[in-house]
Amino acid sequence: MSSPGARRPLVLLRTLHGLAALIACVCLGVTLRTGLEDRRAALAFGLLVTVGELARWTGPQVREAAPLGAAGALSYALLGQDAGQPTAHGVAQVVSVVLAASLVGCVPHIARGRGPTPDHLARRVLTVACAAMCFQSLYGHGTFGHWSGPAYALLLITLLAVSELCDAVLAAALAHSRTGWPFGPLLRDELRALPGIGSAVCATGAVMALGVAVVGLWALPVFCLPLLLAQVSLRRYAAVRTTYRQTIASLARATEIAGYTPAGHARRVAALSRAVGRELGLSEPDLTVLEYAALMHDIGQLSLVDPVPAGATAGLPAAEQRRIALLGGAVVRRTGVAPSVALIVERQADPCPEQPLAARIVRAVNAYEEKVRDAGPGGALRALEELRLGTAGDYAPEVVEALARVLWNQGAARERLG
Repeated sequence: MSSPGARRPLVLLRTLHGLAALIACVCLGVTLRTGLEDRRAALAFGLLVTVGELARWTGPQVREAAPLGAAGALSYALLGQDAGQPTAHGVAQVVSVVLAASLVGCVPHIARGRGPTPDHLARRVLTVACAAMCFQSLYGHGTFGHWSGPAYALLLITLLAVSELCDAVLAAALAHSRTGWPFGPLLRDELRALPGIGSAVCATGAVMALGVAVVGLWALPVFCLPLLLAQVSLRRYAAVRTTYRQTIASLARATEIAGYTPAGHARRVAALSRAVGRELGLSEPDLTVLEYAALMHDIGQLSLVDPVPAGATAGLPAAEQRRIALLGGAVVRRTGVAPSVALIVERQADPCPEQPLAARIVRAVNAYEEKVRDAGPGGALRALEELRLGTAGDYAPEVVEALARVLWNQGAARERLG
């Protein structure tokens, strides 16, 4: 039986998906009944959103997978004029066109097995509906009819910024529902990402809406080029980061290849450490450093003449643990990895009150993984109990309790999935 706390994130996920589906169905029904207004604009913006989805990010996870599609959808939601002539499309048509174009653009990705989750479409529908409701419903009644020049541009930028904030909240809520991770740190990471690709989406959306209002639909291909170039640059940056992580992971496997540690030990410690760090509210950059340090936490064993049995360092005397940690830090520094990673590796065996939080996490998770490795049924509970008994001096109580919550949530997630 799953606990009520384990069911709440699933209820939130279904609620957001259901709300997006309801809005989409209502808007499609209204559009089919009334027909399309300004068909040239609908076709042009629909094509732009489709192209944006076709160029959707298929590599490492980023905050906005299809920035061009997002900018095109938001600019259509905030379009009030076309070459100086007032537009007549409303909220329902905006949502319908964006949804249809997004679905068409997703077809090749789905065929390759890399299609977007329903979260992506739910975010797109809810964000665009919010922007269109804020602008189209008021613009249609003449509220913004007398606005012009800098005031009108500032209005569009403000509405786009509000829409991006709503999208960040939705992204954090959906991630919380999917993973059970704390909502606060997830939202903080989303907000920190806004000045990057989020600001580019806002700027491009505003410029396209203003450009179409003045010169017509010919402005779309011109003003979307900078965002396409920015997306290419971000992909290259992400590829460099992926290569960097793969290099660190390869270095970490050296202890496994040499027979000092069991296969997969570093990878398991890194994954669990990252989950514990997220539970404790670490930011995304800090989580990355923590993950790298956890991958390389045992690399100091390569300097030992006689390997530690099964690579289990948690049971060694404190002085020996510190010696291995210092050796590991020295190795990490020679590899050119960030000094912050080497510092965590060096200090993972220091007295608990003197350790930084990341080092406390690596120490506790490593000990848990070693204790539970061959413990059999019930080994996880016994390992956690041993860690709790060690919180008087060896392990940080807040880290052990966060580890317990992570393990509980993972068990609840497996129960929900099957």
